[in-house]
Amino acid sequence: MNTFSPSSSLQFGWHTFKKRGWFLVGSTLLMLVIFWMISAIQSAPQDNAGVGLLIFLATTTASTFASMGLTAFFIRAHDDVMHVSLNELWHPQQFWQFLAVSILVGIASVIGLILLIIPGLILITMFAFAKLLVIDRAMGPIDAMKESMRLTKGSRLKLFLLLLALLVINILGALTLLIGLLVTIPVSMLALTHAYRSLSHKGTHHPNTTQLPHAPNTSAI
Repeated sequence: MNTFSPSSSLQFGWHTFKKRGWFLVGSTLLMLVIFWMISAIQSAPQDNAGVGLLIFLATTTASTFASMGLTAFFIRAHDDVMHVSLNELWHPQQFWQFLAVSILVGIASVIGLILLIIPGLILITMFAFAKLLVIDRAMGPIDAMKESMRLTKGSRLKLFLLLLALLVINILGALTLLIGLLVTIPVSMLALTHAYRSLSHKGTHHPNTTQLPHAPNTSAI
């Protein structure tokens, strides 16, 4: 059974990144440009409420697809970084499930942070794997949240420390004129996915879910 620690996840993220650093930097740059374009369209002033609503729906859809692709891409990169390709960035399956889990986790986290900071941080940690589960195992939003709670049980303090470390390194990456994010984002995504893969060996998988098609066997990771 695999064990999880923040340091082992960070080390995995860094060592995996180094294997195809330029490719991962380029892929991350592409996604950052896409997210920037979506954000620019969202923030553009609109005089017509109807047009504004259409733009909101279009950009929300686009950002959801982009987030899904980014998640699928780094799951692939974690499992087999030497063969992951840009094709992985297009992963339109489970759109509604991914959108729903993003909204539910976001609402729960915001409510927790508003009421008291600590409950919000606990909820963020508990649901840290929910989006990964939707993409990796094609779970529905509620099942993904429940499974994330199960997987993180007993390891939430260590997972919180990992999330805190990832936040710090991405802040440092942003301070280097954003150039550092091209390294810290892929390292962070790989580290989080490694934590997910490690803790996924707790018990048995959900009986009604399937992993990404053609994914390599990760039981030895």
